[in-house]
Amino acid sequence: MTNLKLTIDDDVLKKAHMRAAAEGTSVNALVRDQLESYAGVREDRRRAVQAILDIAATSQAGSGSRTWSRYELYA
Repeated sequence: MTNLKLTIDDDVLKKAHMRAAAEGTSVNALVRDQLESYAGVREDRRRAVQAILDIAATSQAGSGSRTWSRYELYA
């Protein structure tokens, strides 16, 4: 991840910190979420997940009757 330097009025940042703390989050998380939304990252992720679910729903792949033990899965 890249760090971003912003110039924000001290009073605005102080109020933002207090409100974020009251909501159980941080100013950093709020800014990151807002930028992700603005950039369309969430929509890209939603479309990718939906594409995977669509493929899975129409897939003919399977394991047949094969089962694995816990040991085999970790091996």
